[in-house]
Amino acid sequence: MAISADLCFLSATESVRRITAKDVSALEVMEAHLARIERVNPAVNAIVTLHADEALAGARRADEAQARGDELGPLHGLPVAHKDSFLTRGMRTTFGSPIFKDFIPDEDSLAVERQRRAGAITVGKTNMPEFAAGSQTFNEVFGATRNPYDLSKTCGGSSGGAAVALACGMVALADGSDLGGSLRNPANFCNVVGLRPSIGRVADAQNGWNTLAVAGPMARTVEDVALFLSVLAGADARDPVSLPEDGAQFRAPLERDFKGTRVAWSADLGGLPVEPAVTAVLESQRGVFNDIGCEVEEASPDLRGADAVFQTQRGVLFVNAFGDLLDQHPTSFKDTIVWNVQVGRSLTGTQVAEAEKLRAQIFLRMHAFMQRYEFLIAPVNQVPPFPIDQPYVTAINGEKMDNYLDWMRSCSSITVTGHPAISVPCGFTPEGLPVGVQIIGRYRDERGLLQFAHAFQQRTRTGERRPLI
Repeated sequence: MAISADLCFLSATESVRRITAKDVSALEVMEAHLARIERVNPAVNAIVTLHADEALAGARRADEAQARGDELGPLHGLPVAHKDSFLTRGMRTTFGSPIFKDFIPDEDSLAVERQRRAGAITVGKTNMPEFAAGSQTFNEVFGATRNPYDLSKTCGGSSGGAAVALACGMVALADGSDLGGSLRNPANFCNVVGLRPSIGRVADAQNGWNTLAVAGPMARTVEDVALFLSVLAGADARDPVSLPEDGAQFRAPLERDFKGTRVAWSADLGGLPVEPAVTAVLESQRGVFNDIGCEVEEASPDLRGADAVFQTQRGVLFVNAFGDLLDQHPTSFKDTIVWNVQVGRSLTGTQVAEAEKLRAQIFLRMHAFMQRYEFLIAPVNQVPPFPIDQPYVTAINGEKMDNYLDWMRSCSSITVTGHPAISVPCGFTPEGLPVGVQIIGRYRDERGLLQFAHAFQQRTRTGERRPLI
């Protein structure tokens, strides 16, 4: 059992190195992870569809390919799981909705396709809220996913199952998506790393011309996120906004000297309510940035109007994605999605146009801010993990939240700017609940952002604290 646990908590980068060096086989790695899933998953409900036999067969094929001397991909032999909103050929994809509880697609999402081509081996699907709406992972098909650091608390969302699977050593890498924080939020709540890339960095044929939602990587270390991004990134003709740069650039070493780097520190992103427990953890690690040579100044970008833009553009997105389906199945959606579609349908053309214009202004203000500072440090979540039976946060520090999205403005405001952002483990509350730090980089500079996040993680080692489960 100790050997199994050791294999499960190796970094993805180290696992690939050991497999390709034949220190361990892909089959041994897969068997260890499947044993881990069998033992731990019943308590947390992170992986909701498991294809163990197919995963073992894939591991055997990986070992056979290596024995033949075939060219090996950068993710060769790694066990991975896919968010249940990502299409998986021949494997159930429910979107967390009763409408699709038996849906089996005949194609892969682009992100899944790229992982398979890079040598990763799918073990199954990870849980998410219905249609990925909300930062709390529960649905009527599979139930709730629990935080492994405290089973009475939420793991966040919407990529909650992915974050928990990583934290528990059930997979080496896990994909996710992020509209208002769905990669960053659960990573923050589960002591792992989640990167929201710039729009178009990770090609996604499911999103079309959308510029709010992105697909992206999650892992236990920044180095592993960079490895994963190297596979996910790159242009594809099916995604009209995908960026042309080759993802291989992200496999270069992340070490860099940050002496003299100017960094902005914003404990509340310009006035958002943040619970003292979160602020205390962030402040306890503030000196790390000075230790790596940075010049840290308190400063916040001008994000006025970001909430209105996010609500408007999300409403439009929900009408496009779910409007027709809601008409066909009016009683099969949770109330928050119905509300979001109604918001979208109530918008006028003028309101949509004003949101587009305001978003452009916010981007330019953020761009100017990020010319003075190379990085912005801020909270990921404004609260620590909350009770699992609470659908969403309704008040922070006595300030009432108007809807199920408002408590995540620390993430959704950054979404509106289009800048890349990463959640990195930062510390724990006195109750032992994880708290991450959000680091925002310059537009399309994922490389610099990963280098900076890596330097922070190497200093703190917070992500190495495993859940007792």
